[in-house]
Amino acid sequence: MNKANAILLLVCMPIFLLAQVDRPAFTPAKERLKNVETRQQLLEKSLVKNVPFESIGPTVFSGRVADVDVLESDPTQFYVAYASGGLWKTENNGHSFTPIFDNEVVMSIGDIAVDWERNIIWVGTGEVNSSRSSYSGIGMFRSEDGGITWEYRGLPESHHIGRVVLHPTDPNTLWVAALGHLYSPNQERGVYKTNNGGKSWEQVLFVDGNTGAVDLVLDPNDPNTLFAATWHRERSAWDFVESGEGSGIYKSTDGGNNWQKISTPQSGFPTGKGAGRIGLDITETNGETHLLAIIDNQDRRPKEQEEAEGLTKENFRKMPKTDFLKLKEEEVETFLRDNRFPKKYTGKVVMQMVEKNEIQPVALTEYLETANALLFDTPVIGAEVYRSTNHGAAWQRTHEDFLDGIYFSYGYYFGQIRVAKQNPDKLYIFGVPVLTSDDGGKNWKSINGANVHVDHHALWLNPNKEGHLILGNDGGINISYDDGENWVKCNTPAVGQFYHIEVDMAKNYNVYGGLQDNGSWYGPHNYQASNRWHGTGHYPYTSFVGGDGMQTAVDTRDNVTVFGGLQFGNYYRVNTENGSRKRITPQHELGERPYRWNWQTPIHLSEHNQDILYMGANKLFRSMNQGDDWEAISDDLTKGGKKGDVPFGTLSAIHESPLKFGLLYAGTDDGLLHVSKDGGNSWKNISANLPKDMWVSRVQASQFEEARVYVALNGYRWDNFNPYIFVSEDFGSTWKKIGLDLPLEPVNVLKEDPVNANLLYAGTDHGIYVSIDRGENFMPLQEGLPAVPVHDIIVHPRENHLLVGTHGRSIYRADASHLQQLDNEVLSKEVFVHEIGEIKHSDSWGDKRRTWDEDYQEPSIDLIVYAKNNSPARVSVKMEDTLVKNWEVQLEAGLNYIDYHASIDKNKLASLVKRLNQDKEEEDKIDLEPGENGRYYLPPGRYEIGFSVGKNTSGTKLHVKE
Repeated sequence: MNKANAILLLVCMPIFLLAQVDRPAFTPAKERLKNVETRQQLLEKSLVKNVPFESIGPTVFSGRVADVDVLESDPTQFYVAYASGGLWKTENNGHSFTPIFDNEVVMSIGDIAVDWERNIIWVGTGEVNSSRSSYSGIGMFRSEDGGITWEYRGLPESHHIGRVVLHPTDPNTLWVAALGHLYSPNQERGVYKTNNGGKSWEQVLFVDGNTGAVDLVLDPNDPNTLFAATWHRERSAWDFVESGEGSGIYKSTDGGNNWQKISTPQSGFPTGKGAGRIGLDITETNGETHLLAIIDNQDRRPKEQEEAEGLTKENFRKMPKTDFLKLKEEEVETFLRDNRFPKKYTGKVVMQMVEKNEIQPVALTEYLETANALLFDTPVIGAEVYRSTNHGAAWQRTHEDFLDGIYFSYGYYFGQIRVAKQNPDKLYIFGVPVLTSDDGGKNWKSINGANVHVDHHALWLNPNKEGHLILGNDGGINISYDDGENWVKCNTPAVGQFYHIEVDMAKNYNVYGGLQDNGSWYGPHNYQASNRWHGTGHYPYTSFVGGDGMQTAVDTRDNVTVFGGLQFGNYYRVNTENGSRKRITPQHELGERPYRWNWQTPIHLSEHNQDILYMGANKLFRSMNQGDDWEAISDDLTKGGKKGDVPFGTLSAIHESPLKFGLLYAGTDDGLLHVSKDGGNSWKNISANLPKDMWVSRVQASQFEEARVYVALNGYRWDNFNPYIFVSEDFGSTWKKIGLDLPLEPVNVLKEDPVNANLLYAGTDHGIYVSIDRGENFMPLQEGLPAVPVHDIIVHPRENHLLVGTHGRSIYRADASHLQQLDNEVLSKEVFVHEIGEIKHSDSWGDKRRTWDEDYQEPSIDLIVYAKNNSPARVSVKMEDTLVKNWEVQLEAGLNYIDYHASIDKNKLASLVKRLNQDKEEEDKIDLEPGENGRYYLPPGRYEIGFSVGKNTSGTKLHVKE
């Protein structure tokens, strides 16, 4: 075979493999890059782009930190990159942060590198931790002005970038460790190098289509010597292969142009199918180079020589009935209690069941083998630390015993090591906890303090001050000056990763939500971030469930009975008033296989009777008494599951029609959608005409038409970024695709507005879009809202507030009432002014807030105006026929928000005073006094505010109350 044909075969191989397994195709990066233009076009013609959003936090916890980069000469200045929350900078040691990467093609970040001397920032997009919500990047970005402006610098198919390494003297030379696609094989993986500042790249190290580069370090004495770690990993919705022959360590001595694998069986470093993710670090001390590596070793641990005390589930896998019946009843009882079987299954009961052939002994094994048993029950070696003092030719493990409790069986989520510049025996490794060693890795201790979250992904060691650490984890940023004895938490950005949000109907209503690795919380909808709570000791948001917070439902009859839980179906009924809780997850019977629960198990509280709760496993369950008792109201509604270490073949979305009790819809992670019109007695598969094998991310029964239903499908787990949303007018018998103008962004949520039947909201991996014509066209909402993944959307049914739950920037709120009024009548007008209502007058308007403040108190009145076209308008404020202020504004087509401070034109002051005093006796006449800023403000009274566009006018009333 000649070289040209060999290269052609190599390039075509992923396509051939995809065809072999009949999987949906991934979306090519060149199509995703077109989204920049598509989004801009949608934004330019959007009638709703000016709708303002306000962040309502919370900030007491964080989202996942991906990387930190610190100015060594002044460590109060550093950048923090979040997995899905963008890039932030602090110049005051973490007391406050400013976002600088909010509106690029993607917000997910894998690694950053900063040339502090030249003020150049490099961002490698796409988180490298391979989690369930690790969003794909689009390559490299560069800023030459500290993040004010950004330029795209290529590597579009890299998807997930593990490390960016800058040349110490040449700003145009750098290397990138590209991990590649998460859910599909691809050739654009490995190590890349550029000599021209990213204008072009050369792939200098490639292993295979499932192996990418995850880490990269540069020899501190020789910029031509580099070490790269490669990682074989394959992820699908049902399985994660997190190790393989491709994993290893490579070395280059010519600036990255050529590479040699140095992790060979002869070197002493783990190799083979069990070699998982590898992290590297390097230091030079007293002329000796120390190369450190941590590996997630997926090889199995040797079996214990001593037999475990008591019975284990493996004892029953092949045990005959006769042998089982010879066991002592108390032995079986102990096993049942140790493994948390329901209390009704006693030793005596179970032995009787076996004796009567109601179950076989293996049923005790099968009862415990949940869909994710392979993930948590696998005795792998786990984290291991190795050192080389001869540039990787030979490696020695630094410790004798297993490093338990740092990786468990999900080392893919971690994989980094740090060595102190001053001391090669001072090491740090981080996984669930963060550990340090003072003796070169022989012994370790945890420095995961009380103020420190778990699951660590970034650590900076101050080379000039031993013990000064900046740590990044799933809970945010922590700083220590005494080597982890004490930590400060620096969580001021609202960067929470919400999966789901809900609201109650309290007078000052609350917002609830579940977050990645930060549990479930609730707090007031009008929360404004501040540090005031440090003085009061009370943070407005309150935690009510731990773990990875998932879906929530609230009984609005009392607004204190809340249903929520954590991953894989572990749900509780919680009373937020007295703190009581009860586990409510349905339990399978002995003799049945365990139910399969989605990572984000769907629950739904019936709008017809809030004693009725629905919960989805692979079957749909219904409780008539708030979760105390359950009945399955369907058979398995999935394709039956697949072998793997991730639960699959589960319900992912459920909904009951608000118009008809018992009209139920259930969607699955394997692409099926079913409807029941009789409360679950019978079910019909309605997914035949929908795209195959896509995750049903949301199903929404209409509030306006009984037969209408919407569905959103998501191809994220195939690296397929097409938006799939559909509507049916006949209970799902036929479907119409809508949202044809949406960009290539997977859709996480689709919601129908509760007031306007034509108004739809779609949340994608890049933001929120609105349709005012039931999906024929969509428009982006962007004012005040970063381009962050949106996982949930709610419109409060009483206040008409639009709540947006993001996976990376916490929760945002906007006023949906103006969107709801965009009907055909309003849209036909040249100009239309929305109602304002009333404000309360204050004698303090125009005065300083405090003696030494520089700002003045002023009212802020939103004048909300719809304009049919871009046009100038004349604004007038009148008290009856007396004009008190007028000015001109430029309106954009769509909704406009004009900020009016209730001020009066000085040249209209005399006319207004005359109008106010025309019916008053001399002793009752008033005069208006200016504020300390010299401005005059509207006195109490009733006013008319009008907008004129050409010959067209529209107005509304404003009441300034005493």
